[in-house]
Amino acid sequence: MSSRVEYDYEHDGAEIYRQSFATIRREAELDRLPADVAQVTVRMIHACGQVDLVSDVAWSDGVVGKARAALELGAPVLCDAQMVAAGVTRKRLPAFNEVVCTLNDPRTPDLAREMGTTRTAAALHLWGEKLEGAVVAIGNAPTALFHLLEMVAAGGPRPAAVVGIPVGFIGAVESKEALAASDLDFLVVRGRRGGSAMTAAAVNALASTAE
Repeated sequence: MSSRVEYDYEHDGAEIYRQSFATIRREAELDRLPADVAQVTVRMIHACGQVDLVSDVAWSDGVVGKARAALELGAPVLCDAQMVAAGVTRKRLPAFNEVVCTLNDPRTPDLAREMGTTRTAAALHLWGEKLEGAVVAIGNAPTALFHLLEMVAAGGPRPAAVVGIPVGFIGAVESKEALAASDLDFLVVRGRRGGSAMTAAAVNALASTAE
């Protein structure tokens, strides 16, 4: 006969949410960041549980305002991975913005073989003119971020802002440094850390200041 086990924990979802953000604001050194970048960083920390993320966040001047302005005008969110796209909370988007990921487009595998690159990088070519003025969210593949920079350098459409937070050991560090050295408006997490959840959290913060 089994006995009933009960644990002492917070049951209220709204209170868990409130306490989580309060803990982040208490423990993270947010005062080194501009207020709008800090608000985005809080949501990224909420996604990864690491308050020391603050020290790795880098941004171009005015990137948060530019990204928000683009979204308010209806710009799409272009994602390198389905996990990033799935993590974008649609009800936070200010203009019923389209969220696009072309990784699973049936044309992508053949295009990748023709180009001699990863499917994630090749998929960017299917964004077409949507890239002009878009908010780009890259949270998985360094190859996608490198290729985005190559496309823009070759005269392709320019996004309004790039959230470049790919994760990994091969190319992740270098791709983010390349973005930070470019003339695009950017938000990155320097180093190996990153990923779909953190990237989607950044987009959700850009989409709305509401917690």
